Amino acid sequence: MTRSKQTPALKVVPLGGLHEIGKNTCVFEINDEIMLLDAGLAFPSDGMHGVNLVLPDVTYLRENRKKIKGMIVTHGHEDHIGGIAFHLKQFDIPVIYGPRLAMALLKDKLAEAGVADRTELKTVQPREMVRIGESFVVEYIRNTHSIADSFTVAIHTPVGVVIHSGDFKVDHTPVDGEYFDLQRLAAYGEQGVLCLISDSTNAEVPGHTPSERSVFPNLDREFSLAKGRLMVTTFASSVHRVNMLLELAQKHSRSVFIVGRSMLNVIAHARSLGYIKCPDDLFKPLNELKHCPDEKAMILTTGSQGEPMAALTRIANGSHRQIRVKEGDTIIFSANPIPGNTIAVVNTIDKLMMQGAQVVYGKNKGIHVSGHGAQEDQKLMIAMTRPKFFLPVHGEHRMLVKHSQTAQSMGIPAENMVIINNGDVVEIAEDSIRIAGKVPSGIELVDSSRDGMVQRSVLKERQQLAEDGMITVSAAVNLQGQLLGQPIVHLRGVVSVHSQAQWEKLIENTLVSGLRNRWSEALDEPESRNPQVNWDALRSRLEEELRRVIRRELPKRYPLIVFLMQHLDAEPETSVPSAPVPVASAS
Repeated sequence: MTRSKQTPALKVVPLGGLHEIGKNTCVFEINDEIMLLDAGLAFPSDGMHGVNLVLPDVTYLRENRKKIKGMIVTHGHEDHIGGIAFHLKQFDIPVIYGPRLAMALLKDKLAEAGVADRTELKTVQPREMVRIGESFVVEYIRNTHSIADSFTVAIHTPVGVVIHSGDFKVDHTPVDGEYFDLQRLAAYGEQGVLCLISDSTNAEVPGHTPSERSVFPNLDREFSLAKGRLMVTTFASSVHRVNMLLELAQKHSRSVFIVGRSMLNVIAHARSLGYIKCPDDLFKPLNELKHCPDEKAMILTTGSQGEPMAALTRIANGSHRQIRVKEGDTIIFSANPIPGNTIAVVNTIDKLMMQGAQVVYGKNKGIHVSGHGAQEDQKLMIAMTRPKFFLPVHGEHRMLVKHSQTAQSMGIPAENMVIINNGDVVEIAEDSIRIAGKVPSGIELVDSSRDGMVQRSVLKERQQLAEDGMITVSAAVNLQGQLLGQPIVHLRGVVSVHSQAQWEKLIENTLVSGLRNRWSEALDEPESRNPQVNWDALRSRLEEELRRVIRRELPKRYPLIVFLMQHLDAEPETSVPSAPVPVASAS
């Protein structure tokens, strides 16, 4: 059976969130119109030196910017909205629809980045329908997750209805009383769902994910046991968790001191929107902490993932300006490390314990639950929607495979699903689903420099420097091709078989012989009375000589930086001139 020529296939192109956790970004395209669903970021791995944030490669969107009609946002987590401000610097998005909390957080991000005029933000309510271009009509369906105002979406397209689960779990006792709209989901299942695109994060975990409310009694117990100051760290965006922590602070008569910019922002927006309800006098400014009795203080802080610049990490390192750990402090980690952050979290815990704190952490304490549905939650999503085709997303490869196996156990044929990677183009028609090509994919890296973006070549150099070290040589030469003074040699991170003095002598001898043997090669007109010196060519020849010696004396190739300084009228001396003209090269 072939599809109608009048109805083109829907293209679904994930640019992030596949074979990884984070930077969830998805493109929906049909009839030369593009709708974006979320645009998140991820955090750097250990080898990404100097990188602050990781974004998906959006070359495809830059090349097709005229097709972009708008974006839908499912919820306000950073791995779903954190990349939007960066993308708006490269292309316009006419309109962005999303829940109230997500839009409030996003508005601040766009204003700070100076791109608020590149789009229009519009808030949506549960069961509200919005139109993107001529080809997409989207209904927002309330779900339950670890952040307030989270949604599943039903995307009406010319080929049929596609359900995107967003991040979800099935929580029957939600902290905010906003229940998963299973009735609306089931109604779509009755009408017919062409494809379900579903969150795979906990596909390996059997059973149901516990309710967010299940951590309350365990946190209550830890609050009761704490005799001195209490510090609690969790994801700032986990509004339900933060709400419970503030409720417990009231119950145990503790004033709340908030540390961390993101925590302050989220609480402010959540309170203004009514997702957090507590009296104003519960909060105290941080400068009053020293006047508050230890047993009456709760410090609510960022840093649950060991992020280098987060407040708790700086407290653990002793570099926070206002807070020092002391004997009797109790510090609660109400979060589990996300993949890749375990070592950073463990190091933070160790440092806090070394300073005398009682640290409460670990799954056995029952002080954290996931915001993502386990296998039985995923089965319920499939059972309610009863899709013809299935596309597992948001997870590493093994998670996608496991989720597809769960779908097969629910009666969806293996040929009606595909396991894909970032950049794969999935074509969905009324009668088929297939991988039909690939677009550019990968990562874009952001640091704190002026332009923000880190080129892959720069990252490669940073990695090489971190792994191998670096050799630098500074030398001054006059117009007669003579070395002026002893060269300055630095070995940074290089395991050398020679002492520093031996290396300096070896480099000096190499430069002297190199100048003697290859000086004529650096002269543009060697036969003239006043030949011109090609200093770049000279530096290149001397580099060749130095690399040959370094390869002979050391077991591997090392990055070499040569600073060749020309002095126009000096005679050979015993020291380097004080005002040379530098010519540098790295190899």
